Amino acid sequence: MRQKKLAADSLLKTMHSTPFLIADSGSTKTDWVAINPGSDMIRFQSAGINPFYQTAGEIIPVLENEVLPHLGDDIDSIFFYGAGCADEKSGRPVYDALKHCITSARIVETASDMLGAARGLCGHEPGLACILGTGANNAFYDGKNIVHSIGSLGFWLGDEGSGSYLGKTLVVHYLQNELPAALHQSFAAEYPEINRLSVLEHAYKKPYPNRYFASFSTFISDNIELPFINDLVREAFQIFIKKYICKHKDPEKYPVHFTGSVAYYYQDILKAALQKSDLKPGRILKSPLEGLVQYYL
Repeated sequence: MRQKKLAADSLLKTMHSTPFLIADSGSTKTDWVAINPGSDMIRFQSAGINPFYQTAGEIIPVLENEVLPHLGDDIDSIFFYGAGCADEKSGRPVYDALKHCITSARIVETASDMLGAARGLCGHEPGLACILGTGANNAFYDGKNIVHSIGSLGFWLGDEGSGSYLGKTLVVHYLQNELPAALHQSFAAEYPEINRLSVLEHAYKKPYPNRYFASFSTFISDNIELPFINDLVREAFQIFIKKYICKHKDPEKYPVHFTGSVAYYYQDILKAALQKSDLKPGRILKSPLEGLVQYYL
């Protein structure tokens, strides 16, 4: 079976009669929902799946240990939206791993997490859809498909406003002694293992540097009321808005929707930044999965 671009019509043909599976995956976690017509939906999470960082052989254990225990043996179709699945070639490791592990599936389709976010956030209406989780992305969606995107350059060259960007910015401030004294002491007490060499090792030698830096979002969240941290988040959102949203044609005419944990937990700061740029805040969801289910149902 050849891998196909994710299409709404193929899902609509199968969903009312046979069990199917939808996934929304980022680099840190994957949200899944298994739908068996006539019975309840099963929702669960697994580790993130990203073919940019993982081979099929590395994805298979995640599926075997964290996904298969939640499923029956009758899944007919799988519709996977994921980071790193920009096209057929890039999404191939995910496709191969799913076909290997869920042998009952006649249809396995992959598409970008951006398309999943757009459909989950906008439904069948046009709008600007954005992701602010571990990574960052954006697109203008016409109610059916993505028609324009300001390409993300990933963790090392972009992802402004994301959890990995916020964590990286915080750690750099710490290592360069730029945090206020009390905040510096608090960070050092919570992360006594952090020093220049350990950070460089995680950044350049160990896998998933984006996840590593995004893990510092917990400290940011715990200290969000402090002016330095609040300004750090606000400035990151302003950069995201300027570099991405404002480069779309007439962005003020459409609602600007967001999904992802960073957007969700810091939505008050995000909404204020949007309004300062004369933009209309839209839906802000932790995950687009619920919207995806509604989109197809």
